[in-house]
This record gives sequence, C-alpha cells and structure tokens, in this order.
Amino acid sequence: MIDFLPFFVYFFVVIDPIGIVPVFIAVTSRLDKSTKRKVALVASLVSSVILLFFVVAGEFILTSMDIPLSAFQIAGGIVLFLFALTMIFGESKPEQEIKLA
Repeated sequence: MIDFLPFFVYFFVVIDPIGIVPVFIAVTSRLDKSTKRKVALVASLVSSVILLFFVVAGEFILTSMDIPLSAFQIAGGIVLFLFALTMIFGESKPEQEIKLA
C-alpha cells in the first residue's frame, strides 16, 4: 500500500494554502460572498487539474526533452536559493539607490 502522507505534505507545501489566504482576500475584497465561493472553487479545481497533470505526465515530459530528474532538482534548488536571497536582502538595485541619494 502506498503511503500518501509524504505526497500530502509535498502538495501542502507546494500549494501553500495558509500563505495564499491573504492574497485571496485582497484580490476578492470587492466581490460578494457567492462570487468569492465560485472563484475559490474554480481556482481550486484548475490548480488541482494542473498539479495532477504534472504529477502524472511530468516524468514523461522531462524524459522526452532529455532532461534528467537530477538536473531539474538542481535547477529548482537554485531558484529557491535565489528567492531566499531576495527575501533576505530585498530587491533594491544599486542604480536606484544612487539616484535617490
């Protein structure tokens, strides 16, 4: 039997439902309750379909493009590292700082 707990944890981390709540509230602030529910339902369905598609077909797509899984994992690690650096140091650009001073 397949243990679904690790898959659930991976999907929970990827989707980040707790982090997306403020974004959803800000985007749908001017909508009424029924429209908010429709938007939430459609967004959940679309994201689930996309996620399940890549779970099923992801390895096939990578192998058809001759990309080994390890290279994809390394590239993902680099992207996460760059996001972390942006979170730590901010997005200020040196030429903007010079013009402001």
